[in-house]
Amino acid sequence: MLIKFYIKPRKGVLDPQGRAVAENLRSLGFENVKDVKVGKYIEVYVNETNKEKAIEEAKEMAKKAIVNDIIEDYEFEIVED
Repeated sequence: MLIKFYIKPRKGVLDPQGRAVAENLRSLGFENVKDVKVGKYIEVYVNETNKEKAIEEAKEMAKKAIVNDIIEDYEFEIVED
């Protein structure tokens, strides 16, 4: 199975990279850009056939190694082979 993690800064947390991208887009004429958040996308392939077990494993991975829950929010999805 494939676990796809989508991670972004929490609301209210400074995101200098997102700010730089937003300013660059505005300077290129994209005046409607209000805000940009720059995050991470991570794929983890696991040898698991039980989707419920994969979900629990994904939560543990996020908690222990992938996400800094003080400054980041995340979502994940499980893709079955």
